[in-house]
Amino acid sequence: MMTSVPVEAAVSSGDCPVTVGAGAGGVSMQAKDLALGFGSATVLSGLDLEVGKGQLTALIGPTGSGKTTFLRSLNRMNDKVAKHWHRGDVLLNGASIYAPGVQLMALRRRVGMVFQRPNPFPMSIAGNILAGVKAHRIAGKEHYRDIVEARLREVGLWDAVRNRLSSSPFSLSGGQQQLLCLARALAVGPEVLLLDEPTSSLDPVTAGNIEEMARALVPALTVVIVTHNLAQARRISDQTVFFYQGKMVERGETAQLFEDPQQPETARYVTGRMG
Repeated sequence: MMTSVPVEAAVSSGDCPVTVGAGAGGVSMQAKDLALGFGSATVLSGLDLEVGKGQLTALIGPTGSGKTTFLRSLNRMNDKVAKHWHRGDVLLNGASIYAPGVQLMALRRRVGMVFQRPNPFPMSIAGNILAGVKAHRIAGKEHYRDIVEARLREVGLWDAVRNRLSSSPFSLSGGQQQLLCLARALAVGPEVLLLDEPTSSLDPVTAGNIEEMARALVPALTVVIVTHNLAQARRISDQTVFFYQGKMVERGETAQLFEDPQQPETARYVTGRMG
């Protein structure tokens, strides 16, 4: 089984002050009366949700239900979109991510993200792994090689690329590029990792590898994944949250939500009776 490999040289950036939250088994992130939208359109409203620390939480629901917009709010990625607005708050370890003085670069180091489609940077394979390490001054040059190897081993990519670390990442297959993006996100030592349908464009074998990787990251990390693959959510998540028509309809332990949903909309969705 894959396990997280710590970077001994990592240091705190100090750019994003936080309040220490609950320990293992506590709350990592929390939405409080959160509403999100773009221009005159409200995408999500009335959301109160706690994300368990050291757990893997799956967000499910039909397209347009608000789950990806919510995921992107957890590290303020929506801020990049024109006419985006929010009401309410999002807390990371008890402190608002919207508080004055919070620097987005520092926040996104702590709350990393892997997108639906691979997005390697236009630099070498090794350069991708080290991009965030250098930007955040996490380690000195003498540690670079160890960091590259550790992270590529962690995602199972080392043997395939060890002799071409200076090559372009675009020479890799789509699945390998996604694993590289995962390794890049892990290289800066995030506390929370956001996965936006990370296996939707991958073959079943590579998708299975990423599922295994995601499971291996907890409880050392908190992981939140958006997925349309209900079987995937059931296989890998501890908690599942069902979104429908811009609302959170139900949240619970994954086995309970799938086997004994409390809301009729949830029951229709998880049994395939919702169109």
